[in-house]
Amino acid sequence: MTQVFDAFHRRLPLGGGHVLDLGCGAGEPMARLFIARGWRVTGVDFAPAMLGLAAQTVPQMTRIQADMREVDLPDASFDAATLIYSLFHLPRDDHPVLFAKLFRWLRPGGRLLFTYATKEFTGQDEFEGYKEFLGHPLFYSHTTPLKLRAQVEAAGFACDSAAYRDIGGETFLWITVQRPVT
Repeated sequence: MTQVFDAFHRRLPLGGGHVLDLGCGAGEPMARLFIARGWRVTGVDFAPAMLGLAAQTVPQMTRIQADMREVDLPDASFDAATLIYSLFHLPRDDHPVLFAKLFRWLRPGGRLLFTYATKEFTGQDEFEGYKEFLGHPLFYSHTTPLKLRAQVEAAGFACDSAAYRDIGGETFLWITVQRPVT
């Protein structure tokens, strides 16, 4: 994950800023990496147990217990945002609304890094259902990469990069988009 983080971090403002980590879990690795580089981090997760772990792992992180689809944050208050292994656990019909919120929450020039499940993970062009993860059924939902790109562009973002990465034996699409400066 360090390579992914470093590539994203190089595209962000020098000297730190404020990052939003949606689906932050226990604060590993993104929140911890940002805090180590002098950034302020606000993490949102619906699971109190995960936020309890985050309080131990990255006590400097501001933690909000909420469903990322329902949280309301001030406009233009973040320099960056991440959704690592979390967006595809929401129904794909909810993704465009979340992208529109993220566009509002990011400052002009702000960037978003997120992972996205695709056919390479689920075996289907579009998928909504359950897959086994660590012996338990876990909900996944995605559309095609082409439709995904249309969604982020409809929200106002410009695509910086999209690359398939195999991390830990799982292949996901890693995407970086930017809110244009003007």
